[in-house]
Amino acid sequence: MHVVYHLRLRKKGIIILPKGIREKLGVSENDILIADIKDGELILRPLKPKIVRVNPIVVEEILKDEGDKERRKEEEISFDKKKDSPSLQ
Repeated sequence: MHVVYHLRLRKKGIIILPKGIREKLGVSENDILIADIKDGELILRPLKPKIVRVNPIVVEEILKDEGDKERRKEEEISFDKKKDSPSLQ
């Protein structure tokens, strides 16, 4: 059954979602909703993050590689600064 709700915009832009809407969306207090504006209409939908299984060993390897790259970049920047700075004679 399709139901149309009339909602009132309150002070500071607050909209109260009736219980029926919250139940249909499966949302409750402190859940996050995504607000999308399309063709002058407001579309609200619940944010349902996907749970992804990750191999912690792979994550550690990626973080180590990224850390190594950062250190090399910092060394390059430091070397370039030393090379470009006038030496005191």
